Amino acid sequence: MQTKFPYVGSSRPRGRYRLVLGVVSVPPAFLEQVVPTNSTPWAYWRKAGLVVRASGESVTVRVPQAWRNRVAITWGNRPDIVSSLRIAGCGSAPEAGNAYAGGFYLRSRSACVPLNFRVGRRSATIRFGLGRPCT
Repeated sequence: MQTKFPYVGSSRPRGRYRLVLGVVSVPPAFLEQVVPTNSTPWAYWRKAGLVVRASGESVTVRVPQAWRNRVAITWGNRPDIVSSLRIAGCGSAPEAGNAYAGGFYLRSRSACVPLNFRVGRRSATIRFGLGRPCT
């Protein structure tokens, strides 16, 4: 699905998406609702989409090694739960973005989760407060 880029999300400051490396709009810093999955090992889930600029640049999203036993991710309507994924660059309209459904899987009810984003040779680590704010 396409949307305007950069994607802002909510008009409320607390619900606004954040622009990372000029290519990907990520969820707000605090995502309150985390729901039980009733399955193991990933007992909790937080849905949160990503929007990637339709400029042809690929984005790699990784859970840091030290966090891989606590959190996993999925985006792009994939059935798998993973620690790393690549969203291929798609399109040539920099004012448009491609939206990807997905989110976070947790073993505990809340966490301050770091994710690594890489676009080409550039990278950034962004934190997400899931069920509780990062301090």
